[in-house]
Amino acid sequence: MTNIFTRIKESIVSDLHYALDQKEQKNPIAALNHYLRQSEQEKEKVRQLVERQYKLKEEFFKEYQLAKNLAEKRTKQAEIAEQAGEEQLHEFALREHQEYIARAERMKASYDEAAEALEVLEQKYENMKHKLKDMHLRRMELMGRENVARANHQINRVIDESSDKPFSKFTEMERYIEGLEHRVNNSYYRSTFDHKIAKLEKKMDAKEQF
Repeated sequence: MTNIFTRIKESIVSDLHYALDQKEQKNPIAALNHYLRQSEQEKEKVRQLVERQYKLKEEFFKEYQLAKNLAEKRTKQAEIAEQAGEEQLHEFALREHQEYIARAERMKASYDEAAEALEVLEQKYENMKHKLKDMHLRRMELMGRENVARANHQINRVIDESSDKPFSKFTEMERYIEGLEHRVNNSYYRSTFDHKIAKLEKKMDAKEQF
């Protein structure tokens, strides 16, 4: 049963990777956005670990201070019991003192270790943030270049001549405008022709009368 579930999981992961590969080939910027979102999620996980480590360091320090204070308290109590001649109380206070001293040393070591680990985590987290910011900036640069490439591609489709068409779209548009202009001019000329002839006839009639 475990092998079946493992094979199903591997099949799903394989299909997912294939889909991402296809997506990356068709739209690399979209794929890059997907990877950046994943990186942001990983950065958030690290941030939570850093916060957790910081809290642990603070807890270790509190426990260290508490054990240290209790050890000092037991020392004073042992002195009081010894002065009062209370042997059992004196021995109990000394045993407690040793326990708290050992605990304080252990908590101090844990605190130092946690502080050192926190410093390393913080450095790695800052480095991760810088790298992620750099990836976002590089994505912006790539998007700018992609926009230029797409714009140039569209311009070339409109203006450049291609092997399978005698004229480009731009040239076809120029021809269409020229043809339309010619038809409009002819129509205008025809529509005003009668009026121009009538004016000429009036001028000629006026001259003949004089």
